Amino acid sequence: MTTSRLVELYIEFFRGKGHSVIPGASLIPENDSTILFTPAGMQPLVPYLLGEKHPVGRRLVDVQKCIRTGDIDSVGDASHLTFFRMLGNWSLGDYFKREAITWSYEFLTGKQWLGFDPDRLSVTVFGGNELVPPDHEAAALWKEAGIPESRIHYLGMEDNWWGPTGKTGPCGPDTEMFFDTGKSPCSPACRPGCSCGKYFEVWNDVFMQYRKTPDGTYEPMELRSVDTGMGVERTVAMLQGHDSVYGIEEFQSIFKGISELAGITGEPTGEQLRSMRIIADHIRSATHILGDDLGVAPSNLDQGYVLRRLIRLAARHGMKLGIPEGFTWKLAEQVVQNECGCCPELARNADRIRDELQREEELFGKTLQTGVKEFQKLLPNLLKNPAKVIPGRVAFRLYDTYGFPVEFTADLASEEGMAVDMEGFTEAFDKHRELSRKGAEQKFKGGLADHSDLVTRLHTATHLLHAALRKVLGDHVAQKGSNITDQRLRFDFSHPDPMTPEQIHAVEELVNEAIRAGLEVTVREMTPEAALEDGALGLFKDRYGEKVKVYCIRDFSEEICGGPHVSNTAELVGFTILSEKSSSRGIRRIRAVLEEIKC
Repeated sequence: MTTSRLVELYIEFFRGKGHSVIPGASLIPENDSTILFTPAGMQPLVPYLLGEKHPVGRRLVDVQKCIRTGDIDSVGDASHLTFFRMLGNWSLGDYFKREAITWSYEFLTGKQWLGFDPDRLSVTVFGGNELVPPDHEAAALWKEAGIPESRIHYLGMEDNWWGPTGKTGPCGPDTEMFFDTGKSPCSPACRPGCSCGKYFEVWNDVFMQYRKTPDGTYEPMELRSVDTGMGVERTVAMLQGHDSVYGIEEFQSIFKGISELAGITGEPTGEQLRSMRIIADHIRSATHILGDDLGVAPSNLDQGYVLRRLIRLAARHGMKLGIPEGFTWKLAEQVVQNECGCCPELARNADRIRDELQREEELFGKTLQTGVKEFQKLLPNLLKNPAKVIPGRVAFRLYDTYGFPVEFTADLASEEGMAVDMEGFTEAFDKHRELSRKGAEQKFKGGLADHSDLVTRLHTATHLLHAALRKVLGDHVAQKGSNITDQRLRFDFSHPDPMTPEQIHAVEELVNEAIRAGLEVTVREMTPEAALEDGALGLFKDRYGEKVKVYCIRDFSEEICGGPHVSNTAELVGFTILSEKSSSRGIRRIRAVLEEIKC
């Protein structure tokens, strides 16, 4: 069983159950400011889970590229990955628990499908609380399918509940499927969900049957949907009998490259193995971020910051293994070769991947040189400390200000007969991370999952802005990202030079002319080929499904898009560009607002 074969089988199985195959979305969320990267298969489908009609029907199946930034610090163990692919089947108000659970069991255990031993499968279901009852229906269906009661476990909301994407909205219980690896239990209380490694989660069925209300209660929904997720890498690792996700082919070829670069012979263990896993995961993740058609460049903000962190962590662990500087792009070439079949955008963007990795690793080398100089400046005062301990806040300042890794500070300190207060560093780091998290929560709210009037108006405004930019600057202009909150829009586009004040004014005026004209906004469903032939703009020509929605604003704009939109441009009232500046090399960024609707 390979990753490509698993994807083929999954698609074949659910196509046979009446599902339409849809393409995966970009790793970089479009028009969704709730997240930095696409973290799960359900995220691009939120509008349809909220009730919007999908152009290809109510039963869908896909494979989605995902990045989970919250797992970066856990990478190095047997199961955590930053980048992975997720298989999913979806019911948008169609079938519900019986079909989802019955089909999950059939696909997992059927001899023509995955053929898992039924006796090594366990499941968890929602155990209920004071607001929502236990999911006895799911438990009964699992028992009916063939899972004995002794392997059906009721767990709480922290384990078996899928919350809304915002503070309110669709949510519901989930049921998770685990494979028993055969390891001895860590304790008598060991059960699915335990982190000891005995149980390995392979699938998750979410039942969207409630809506969380502003007062914190949960009310049943009329439109009940199913959202499932099966991790490709994790499932193949289990099917191949590995005790780690890093045993699959995609990682083993990278491991071989790392071993050759580092001169490692034999099986790696301990810290050496951990460093190899971190390098393999982070380079693979960075390659997919850079190789995405909406790929971002390393920077100190948002997605670019995460990308920079991944590359530099990989470079740092390469140094620990003794790999000469300038190696990351060599491993990235292996990722492109391994995965361009399932992700053709990697081949399209191979030059950008190589160039950005080379540039970032070179910058990191300069950062380390700067950090050493700053350490030497601080050293005379640090040596005066009779305890011979460098305060954690000082080590953190070197890390936070200059990007100088604390391990490097500890190495330099050791050469001077000193140590670093690692507990103090961790405390400062955790405080900084908590402040950053709160800032991100404040910053990234709203977005595509938010169908409020203002967000809908701003989304429509991005279509007018895109069209106006192409009219003023030329047809080379293409959308490279969009981020909408309930206060402003941010629009990234390809253009080599800063816009002149005259160009900015011309774009702004074109948009306002379209608003004043009160142009009708219409939508049609058609094949992607017909849409592109008709002149509609589209970002992903090889990633559209059988049908797409095309939003047309009279003769001003025509784009393939999922919505939401106003029905007439007059609803936008007025448009103002706040700023125009560089986002990354060859990419410009505009921030703009709309006038408020006066009552």
